[in-house]
Amino acid sequence: MPRVSRAETEQNRIAIEEAASRLFREKGFGVSVADLMAAAGLTHGGFYGHFESKDALMDTACHHAFEDSVERWQRRAAGKQGRAERLPALIEGYLAPRNRNAPGSGCPMAGLATDVAREAAGHPVRKTYAAGLRQLIDILVAAQDSTDARHGRSDALAQLCTLVGAMVLARATRGDRLSEELLGAARARLLGEV
Repeated sequence: MPRVSRAETEQNRIAIEEAASRLFREKGFGVSVADLMAAAGLTHGGFYGHFESKDALMDTACHHAFEDSVERWQRRAAGKQGRAERLPALIEGYLAPRNRNAPGSGCPMAGLATDVAREAAGHPVRKTYAAGLRQLIDILVAAQDSTDARHGRSDALAQLCTLVGAMVLARATRGDRLSEELLGAARARLLGEV
């Protein structure tokens, strides 16, 4: 059997990380290694050549998902001036039906929260999740234009809770009119604060 080049090995690892990031957000951490590898177009046997355990992959996939979200949030806020432009860009982008309808490429805050909460306190994915969450909070804090840092952070945290809560509930009720109502009510409340 021919050896896989270093470049192919790296491509395979990236494919595994991307498949895991998507599937974990869509289906939770209960997805099997065999299913993850199949989604990456690889065989189950090659998994341990890339990761020491599924827990290590969960941590890496969580990090990958938050990197994508941070980049997306930064793009939405880029070039926007002041709270009146930055905050609506973040809110409208987040509460969009496309985010609700595509959990595999959407927000890891909503997609991974329940699974991360079920992991033991010392599990690495909990630390990775909290670090990613802090990055998104920082972007939201920067959109506040508050002269009082504590007040700006408090506003950002309340906004984040509304965003994520609305997304979780809208995903759980997708296909029912209530889903649209939830997104609309959260959007109206948050944009009314701008």
